Amino acid sequence: MNYRKEVRSLIEKLVGDLKEEEALIETLKRKLTKKEFKVFVAQGNGLSKEDIAKEVRIELDRVEEVLKALKKKINQEKIKKELCE
Repeated sequence: MNYRKEVRSLIEKLVGDLKEEEALIETLKRKLTKKEFKVFVAQGNGLSKEDIAKEVRIELDRVEEVLKALKKKINQEKIKKELCE
């Protein structure tokens, strides 16, 4: 999975270049909940929402809620700055 590509797809307005892959992963792990990070990775690996629900062991409705919260969180200015170099 390309973390930089996935983060770019979620950010509405990017303020600079994203960190390198390893630093980006560490920042995401610090800023996202475990469940949000697992859903982010599963989505990046191309899993359907149904498969994400099974893998993360949550209800299908909850997957949608987590994805919305994830996108909202990643688009906060403070977090966007931390994701960039």
